[in-house]
Amino acid sequence: MNILNRIASDVQLMFRRPARTQYAALCYRFKKKRTELEVLLITSRDTGRWVIPKGWPMADRPPHAAAAREAYEEAGVKGKVGETPIGSYDYQKGMTDGFKVGCLVQVYALEVDDLCKSYPEKGQRRIEWVSCEEAARRVNEPGLRDLLVSFEKTMFSADARAAAKNVER
Repeated sequence: MNILNRIASDVQLMFRRPARTQYAALCYRFKKKRTELEVLLITSRDTGRWVIPKGWPMADRPPHAAAAREAYEEAGVKGKVGETPIGSYDYQKGMTDGFKVGCLVQVYALEVDDLCKSYPEKGQRRIEWVSCEEAARRVNEPGLRDLLVSFEKTMFSADARAAAKNVER
């Protein structure tokens, strides 16, 4: 029986596709003279779970610009996006055919400076600004939860001020 389990496992590995890549924006802002950090959460359109804006690669945009575009389309926010990912996480994306595919999400920090009144997915999602701690409680993906917890610490470190200079509008 052990050999059958091994063969079944090997067959599963042969048919497993590599993780697909998505790009996300961790949108943030400071309130009350830069002492309170807030991050933006949105609900997914299909399940209503709390997530951050993310999407598939775009042929005409580098990853950080694709993440910024998703933030505008899904949440109506614009700002300065870092060119280097601040981290990544993985999750299983449910597809329309019922199958799930593994996705690796590269996350880019986006400092929000504009909230648009009109944007492509307005009315299709809920949007909330919350603390990093609250955001970590709401999201389902453990890797995203860890990223949110560490993001606040990073933003208040001296290194974060230097990294914030490496942004693109």
